[in-house]
Amino acid sequence: MAAEAFIQCRVPQATKAALRAAAQRQQITESALLKRMLQLVLYSADPVGDGGAADAADRAARQARLYVRLTPDDRLLLQARSAARYLAPATYASVLLRAHLRALTPVPEAELRAFRQATRELAAIGRNLNQVARATHHGGAGMGASRENLLAMIKICEAMRDHFRAYVSTNLSSWESGNAAP
Repeated sequence: MAAEAFIQCRVPQATKAALRAAAQRQQITESALLKRMLQLVLYSADPVGDGGAADAADRAARQARLYVRLTPDDRLLLQARSAARYLAPATYASVLLRAHLRALTPVPEAELRAFRQATRELAAIGRNLNQVARATHHGGAGMGASRENLLAMIKICEAMRDHFRAYVSTNLSSWESGNAAP
C-alpha cells in the first residue's frame, strides 16, 4: 500500500542537524528515519499491533522487498563479481545472501553446467581407457594405444583435476572473503 498521508512539523535547527546526522550514520534519508521512529513509538503504544488489515498488508508488502545501500566501492565490486559469474547484481546479491544465511557455498548455474560437461568428458575418457586396457589385456597388441598416447591422456586428466581443484579453491575463497581476487 502506498503512503498517502503527509506529516510535517517544525523543530529547532539543532534537532534537524541531529536528525540529519543520525540518518547519515544509518545511510537512510531523514524521512525514512522519522518514519521508523514514528512506527516504533506507535508500536510501543499499541504492542498488540491491531492497527487493521491494511497495516498488516502494508507490512507484508514492505517485507517482500529488500533495499540495500552500498558504498560506491562496494557497488563496483558487486558489479564486477556478478559480471564474472554472468549474473545480474541483484541476483548475485540474493544468491550470496541466501548462501550466507543458510551456510551454503553456491555455484552459479553456468559454472555448474560447465562442471557437469567436464565431468561427462572425464567419464568418456575413463571409458575409452578401460576399453584400451581391456583390449591390451586380451592380447590385442595392434588394437591398444601407444604408450605416448596413454601418457598424454593421463596428463590431460591430471591437468583437468588440477584445474578443478584450483577453480573450487578460488570459488570457495571468493564467496568467503571480502576482497578475494576474481
